[in-house]
Amino acid sequence: MAGTDSTKDAIAVGPSPVVLLVRPQMGENIGAAARAMKNFGLDSLRIVDPRDGWPNPKARAMSSRADDILDNATLFDTTPAAVADLHAVFATTARSREMEKPCLSPREAVAEMRRRLASGQRVGILFGAEKAGLDQSGSGDAQLFV
Repeated sequence: MAGTDSTKDAIAVGPSPVVLLVRPQMGENIGAAARAMKNFGLDSLRIVDPRDGWPNPKARAMSSRADDILDNATLFDTTPAAVADLHAVFATTARSREMEKPCLSPREAVAEMRRRLASGQRVGILFGAEKAGLDQSGSGDAQLFV
């Protein structure tokens, strides 16, 4: 049988990064993100200014048993507020950037996140915004990687 075996306890691997969704457009996208998080053992979801409001019943329908992640998700009005307690934020992009910020491969980013988490830092992975990507509104006091 394919899928996640929910009869087995999760393996404790230490702290994990927070997942931040910035201005997600549909509840289904939030639910799909929660489902992916559950499959990879991530449990902390922060949602910034969702277009269709929160909570969203379509998120729960799409989450496929990741209700615990949705139930514990935290809602924020702004990205700086959502990252204020984090030491480092890794912003995701599929496009190359000519920015002054360091650009890491996924493998490099995970290695850096693991190093920071092991040293007690709080780390986030930032996705969005869906419609137009991230803007230059800042990331609070967190160190931003792209």
